[in-house]
Amino acid sequence: MAYFNRYRGNKYGNTKINGYDSKAEARRGRELEALEAAGEICGLRRQVKFSLIPAQYEYNGVYLRGPLKGEPKRGKLIERECAYYADFVYTDKDGETIVEDVKGFETDSFKIKKKLMLYVYGIRVQTIKGGRNGR
Repeated sequence: MAYFNRYRGNKYGNTKINGYDSKAEARRGRELEALEAAGEICGLRRQVKFSLIPAQYEYNGVYLRGPLKGEPKRGKLIERECAYYADFVYTDKDGETIVEDVKGFETDSFKIKKKLMLYVYGIRVQTIKGGRNGR
C-alpha cells in the first residue's frame, strides 16, 4: 500500500481559487461570465449534477400500507449512484445546451462518464484543456 501524505496538497496538484477547483477552471469561469454579461450565452451554471446510473438496492418486497403503498421497499444499498458533475452548463445563441469540463488530462473515469453522458442524455461534453499542458 502506498504511503499517503494528506498534507502534500491536492491529488492532481491543482490549486483552488475563488470557489473554483483549479486555476484553469477559474480562468474559464471568468471567460464564460464575460460572455454571459455580453449576451453571447445565457443561463450559466456551475457544478451541475447529471445522474448516470441510479443507486441500486436489494429488493425487500412491497409496502402494504403507509404513504408508499404499493411501492417497492428499498433494501440494503448494493451500488451507489454514478453521477457526473459538469464544471459549466449554459445555453448558446442557438438555444443549444452546452456542457463543458476543464481538464488538465482526461482520467479513465472521466472518459467513461463522458461516454455515458452521450448515451444517457445525448449530450457531448466539451473538454477544455487546462492545467500545465493546456495553458
